[in-house]
Amino acid sequence: MGPVPSKWRGYCDNSTGDGIPCNKKLIGARYFNKGILASKPHLNLMNTARDTDGHGSHTLSTAAGGYVPGANSFGYANGTARGGAPGAYVAVYKVCWDVGCSFADVLAGFDAAIYDNVDVISVSLGAGPEFSGGTEFLDNTIMLGSLHAVAKGITVVCSAGNDGPGNRTVGNVAPWMITVAASTVDRDFPSSLTLGNQQIIKVYMLYCSSVVPLIFFYQFTSQETQSLPQNQLYPLINGWDAAAPNKTLAAFCNTSSLDPGKVKGKIVICMLNDYISRIVAGITVKDAGGAGMVLVTNQYWGNKLFPDAHVLPATMITYKDGFTLFSYMNSTKNPLGNISPSTTRIGVKNSPTMADFSSRGPIYKMPEILKPDVTAPGVDILAAFTEFKSPTDFDGDTRRSPYFFLSGTSMACPHVSGVAATLKSAHPDWSFTAIKSAIMTTASTKDNMNMAIRDYNGIKATPFAYGNGQIRPTLAADPGLVYDNTIEDYLNFLCTLGFNATFLRSFTSNLNFVCPSKPMKLEDFNYPSIAVAALNRTIVVTRRLKNVGKPGTYSVRVEAPRRVNVAVIPPVLAFSRVGEEKVFSIALMSRIKDKKEKGFKFGRLVWSDGNHEVRSSIVVKVVA
Repeated sequence: MGPVPSKWRGYCDNSTGDGIPCNKKLIGARYFNKGILASKPHLNLMNTARDTDGHGSHTLSTAAGGYVPGANSFGYANGTARGGAPGAYVAVYKVCWDVGCSFADVLAGFDAAIYDNVDVISVSLGAGPEFSGGTEFLDNTIMLGSLHAVAKGITVVCSAGNDGPGNRTVGNVAPWMITVAASTVDRDFPSSLTLGNQQIIKVYMLYCSSVVPLIFFYQFTSQETQSLPQNQLYPLINGWDAAAPNKTLAAFCNTSSLDPGKVKGKIVICMLNDYISRIVAGITVKDAGGAGMVLVTNQYWGNKLFPDAHVLPATMITYKDGFTLFSYMNSTKNPLGNISPSTTRIGVKNSPTMADFSSRGPIYKMPEILKPDVTAPGVDILAAFTEFKSPTDFDGDTRRSPYFFLSGTSMACPHVSGVAATLKSAHPDWSFTAIKSAIMTTASTKDNMNMAIRDYNGIKATPFAYGNGQIRPTLAADPGLVYDNTIEDYLNFLCTLGFNATFLRSFTSNLNFVCPSKPMKLEDFNYPSIAVAALNRTIVVTRRLKNVGKPGTYSVRVEAPRRVNVAVIPPVLAFSRVGEEKVFSIALMSRIKDKKEKGFKFGRLVWSDGNHEVRSSIVVKVVA
C-alpha cells in the first residue's frame, strides 16, 4: 500500500491495551458506545474497535481484504481469497455490541466516517421494513445518516435484510443507498449419506470433520479424531428410539435426552427443531457416545440445509430425503449407514439462485421505488473471522479459525461495497448516483446456464427478489449511460413524501432550496429501475440518461410485462459527448380486463448501442 491519502482525517483508537494500531491498510478504527451505555449503564463493554463477534471482520475483508493464499475454513474452499477492492484503504467504525445497536451510536459512526472523508460506507445492518414511508422515512438513523453521507458525495451500500422469503420485508430502502439482496455462489460442498441397501442420499453442505474435538459436559478438548471410515457401515437409530429414561425431546436430540447405552457407536437421526441449536444436537449425540449424526429438516424448511462446524461427523438432509431415510430404516431390523466427508466443488450449474432468507420487495409503504436494487453473493461466503471465539460460539470450544463461512445479506452488501470502491478509484469524477446506476444497469437476470435466475424454491425469481439482477463488476466499469441525480433531486423526492424545505436545507449547500410548487410524481424519480404502484389503464413516466462513455446511438428494447403495452418515446437516443443528458418517456397501458389477471407484472427495458446494455427492471401493479 502507498502513503495514506492526504485527504484522510481519521485515526485508530489505540489508547487502551485492547486498541488497534493503524497501518498502511487499516487507516482508521473507532468505536462508539455512548448511546448503548446511556440506555444500559451497567454494561461491561470492551472499549475497543476490535471484533469479538466475527461479523465485522467478515464483512470488512469481503469488501476490501488483500490477497491471502491458502485461505480456508477447516480445509474447505482452500484457495487465494481477496476482497472486492483489495487495493483500498479501510477504516472500521464499531457501532454495535453483543446486546445490540443504539441509534445514537450508529449515527455517531456515520458522522465520524463523513468527517474522516471516506469514499464508501458499507452498512451490513438494518432496522427492518417498518421504517419505509412518509415523514417517518428519516426516523431511522441509517436512512438519516446515509442521507448526510451522500450529501457529501459518499456512496452508501446497505444490506436488504434477512426477513425473506416473504414480500414487503425489505429494509434500508432509501433511494440514495444501494440495497443489496443475497444469492448463492457456484460452489458447494457435496457429501453423501450411504444406506445399507446401497441407496445414496446426496447432500450439498459443510461437514466439518477433519479435526473433531471430543466433548464431555460441553468441555471441548483438542484431541483429534478422523472422519468415519468409509469402508464401514454404522448402525442407525432415531433419536426418539434412543431416549434416556424420563427425557423428552429426544427426537430432536435435546441436551441430555439420549441414552448412551442405546447410542454408543451409532449414527443418530435427529429432527431439526427451531428452538434447539443444531450444534447442541451434535453435542448431545457426541456426549452419548454416538459415532455421527444426521439432521433431518422439517416441513417448514423443506430443502433448506444449514452448514455448521459440527463437533462430530454429521450431515443434514432435506425433508423430502428424510422420507427416503425413514422408509429404509422401517424396512429392516438393522439399518446401517455412513456419512462421507464433504469435498469442495466449483462450477455448480444454475448459479446463482436467490437465498431464501433474503428480504423481498415491494417497499411496504413506497412501492414506487423498487427495492432491493441488486443481488450479490451472500450464501456460504468465506472471509476473515475473529479468533476471539469459536465458530460454534460455545465457550468450551477451543477451536479457532481465521476464516469462516457466513451467510446473510450482511455478506452480500460488502461485495457491492468493494465494487463501488473500485469504480470510485477508476472514475473519481463519478457521483455516488452514477456509481449506483452503473452497478444496477449492468446487472444480469440470468444464471451461469443463461437461464432466468431462480428463487430458493426453484421457481423463476422476480425483481422483488433480485432488483435489477446479479452484479457484474467488470461491466459496471463501463456502463455507457447512467441515471444520474443530484442531492437536490433526492430532496425533491423527500418533499413529495411530506418533508419541508426548512428541514431539508441542512442536507445541501443551497440555502435557497425550496420544495417544488407541484410535487413530483414518485414514479418519475430518475431511478435505474421502473416501478408503477397502481396502473389504472395508462400511465406515463419519465427518465433521464447521461452519457459517461464514448459518443453513440442507443436503441431501446422492451420486454413488456404480461398483458401490458409499453411504448418508449423516443425509441432512439443519440449522444455526441460525455456528460450529455437525454430525457425519454415510458407509456404503460394495461390490456387486462379480467380481475383474476390483475396484480404485479414484471418486465425489462434495455438501451443498447451494440457494445453496452443499460438494463432496468420494470414492475407494474395492474389495478384496472
